[in-house]
Amino acid sequence: MAEYQSNDGEQHVIAAARHIVKALGSTKNLSDDLRRILLDLDSHLSSLTIVTEDGGGGGGGGGGLFQIEQRLKDAEKKVMNGEKSRIVSLSEYLEAVNEVQVLRESLRGLSLKGNKKHNELFGRADRILHIAMSSLEGEVAHILVEHRQFLEPDCISFRSHGNEVVYDESFVSLDDHEEAISSSNNDSDVLIIHLVDPKIIPDLKSIANTMFASDYGLEFCQAFICFRREALDDYMVVLEMENDLSIEEIMKLEWEILNNEIRKWVRAMKIITRIYLASEKQFCNKILGYFGISVNPRVFVEITKPSILRVLNFGEAVAMGSLRPEKLIRLLDMYEVMAELLPNVNELFSEDVGFWFRNEYQKLLRSIGESAKATLWEFRNAIASDESSCPFPNGGIHHLTRYVMNYLKILTEYTDTLNLLLRDPDSKDDSNLVVAEPENVNPISWHLRSITFTLESNLEQKSRLYKDQPLQHIFMMNNIHYMVRKVMGIELRVLFGDEWIRKRAGKYQQQARNYERATWSFILSLLRNDGNSSRSVRERLRLFAAAFDEVYKLHTRWSIPDPGLRDDLRIANSMNLIPAFRSFLGQHSSHINDRHLKYSVTDLENLLLHFFEELPGSLHNSRRR
Repeated sequence: MAEYQSNDGEQHVIAAARHIVKALGSTKNLSDDLRRILLDLDSHLSSLTIVTEDGGGGGGGGGGLFQIEQRLKDAEKKVMNGEKSRIVSLSEYLEAVNEVQVLRESLRGLSLKGNKKHNELFGRADRILHIAMSSLEGEVAHILVEHRQFLEPDCISFRSHGNEVVYDESFVSLDDHEEAISSSNNDSDVLIIHLVDPKIIPDLKSIANTMFASDYGLEFCQAFICFRREALDDYMVVLEMENDLSIEEIMKLEWEILNNEIRKWVRAMKIITRIYLASEKQFCNKILGYFGISVNPRVFVEITKPSILRVLNFGEAVAMGSLRPEKLIRLLDMYEVMAELLPNVNELFSEDVGFWFRNEYQKLLRSIGESAKATLWEFRNAIASDESSCPFPNGGIHHLTRYVMNYLKILTEYTDTLNLLLRDPDSKDDSNLVVAEPENVNPISWHLRSITFTLESNLEQKSRLYKDQPLQHIFMMNNIHYMVRKVMGIELRVLFGDEWIRKRAGKYQQQARNYERATWSFILSLLRNDGNSSRSVRERLRLFAAAFDEVYKLHTRWSIPDPGLRDDLRIANSMNLIPAFRSFLGQHSSHINDRHLKYSVTDLENLLLHFFEELPGSLHNSRRR
C-alpha cells in the first residue's frame, strides 16, 4: 500500500510538471530553441508517467503496455485520417504525431524487449511514424507551393550604361549620335522580401521540429530543397534566364542574340543575388536555423546550386568567346556587376559548404576581366588592320572614325574598372606602339590615346587612296577635327587632356592650310605678274577660268560635315582668291572688257559659297551671259 502511494505521488508530481511545461509551451514569443527544449521535456515526462504507472518497470509491464496501446490507437486514428485526405488541422495532426513519438520513446525506455506485445507496439509506432512523416512531406510541398509569393522582376532598379552603339558586320559602321546617359539609382542595399506567405512559417517550423525529432530531418530537407529549387527555377524563367544551352552552344550564338542574353544576365544577377538569394537564405534561417550549422547552409546551397551553375556557365561561355570589339562593353558590364556583388556572394555563402561557389565566382570574375583586357587590345589591332581598297566618298568623316570615337566615349563610363584591370601587373600588352605623349598618364588614358594614335595612322593610309591631293587634306582635316570635337566633351577631355586637344587642333588646321596651298597655288600664280610675262592678259584669264571651273566641279562635290569648319574654309578660300582676282582686274582693266571676262568678283564670291556642299559640279546657272 505504501508503494502504491509512493507511485501515486510521483505521478502527481510528473503530471504537475507536464502541466507547467505545456503552459510554458503555449506562451507566445518563445524562441525556437526554448520551444524545442520544452517539447523534448514533455516527451520525457510522458515517458516517466508511463513507467511510473507500470510500477517502475516491473511486473511484466502489462498495465503500462495496455495504456500505451490505447493511446497509440487514438493517435493512429488521427494520423490515418490525415493520410486518407489533406491534413485539416495541422496542430492536431502534429499533436498526434508527437504522441506517437512519446509512446515510441516510452517503449524504447521500458526494459521489456523480450516481450512480444512490447515489440509489436514498438513496430506499430514505427510504422505510424513513417506514414505520418510521408504525410508531413506532402504537407511541406503543399505549403511551399500554395503559399509561394511571386517576386516582380521590376522591383529593383540599378545602373545600366545606357549607351547603345550600332554596328555592322564590317566592324567600322556606327550611327553617330549623342547618347543619353541613364541616371543611376542607389542600389547597393540588399532587399529582403517574403518569398512565401509569412503566416505559414510557424507551420513549417512545427513540421520541421516534428520530423527532425523523429529522425526524419533528411526527408524534410529533401522536400524543402525540391520545392524551393522549383520556385527559384520558375523565377529564373521570369527573368528570362531559363536557357539551358551548353557552353559550346552559347559560344556559337549570333551576336545580336548573345548581346541580348548578356543584358538579361547582368540585370538578373543583381536581382537574384541582392533580392532572391538574400531572401531565400533568411527564409532558410527561419525554418532551419536552429538545427545547426550542418543543416541550414547545406540546404541553402542545394536549393541554389543548379541555377547558380547555369548562371556561371553562361558567364564562362561569354568569357571564352570571340574578342569582337562591341563585346567589350558587355564584358565590362558583366565584370562590374560581379565585382559589385562579390561582398554579397561572400556573405551569402560564407560557410565552408559555400566555398565551391565563392571560388567559382571569383574565378569567373578574373576570366571576364582577362577577356575584357584582351578585347580592348584586339580592338586596337582591328583598327590598325582595317583596310580599304577605295577612297571614302567625298573626303568626309570615315565610318571607322565615327565608330572609334563613339566607342571611346562609351568606354569613359568604365574608367575606374578599366584602370583597375589595366593596372594589373600581370597584364601583357603585345603592342610595341609608342604614343607621342610623354607625360605620365593613368592606364586607361594611355590606352585611349594609343587607340587614337592607331586611328590617325590608319586614316593617313586611307588618305593616300585619293588621287586629288587637296582631297587628301580635306579627308584628314575632317577626320582629325571630328576626333578633336569628340574629345572636347567632358568625358574624354578628362582622359586626353588639353595638350592632346591643342596638338590635334594644330594638325587639322595644318591640313586646312595644306588644302589651300594645293588648291590655289596654280590659280593664284596666274593672277600674279611674275612668271607670266610671256602670257597675255586674255590668256591668263582663260586659263584662270578653266582652272577655277575644274576646282569648282570637284570641290562642290566634296564634304565638310561640320558647319563651322565648312564656313571657316570657305572664308579662307575667299580670302585667298577674291583679293588677288580683284587686284588683277584693277591692274589690267585697260586690257579687259566684258567679252573676255567669264567671272566677275561677285560671281566668284557666290560660287565659293557652293564649295563642300556635295552638289553636282555644274556651273551653268552661275556663268555670266
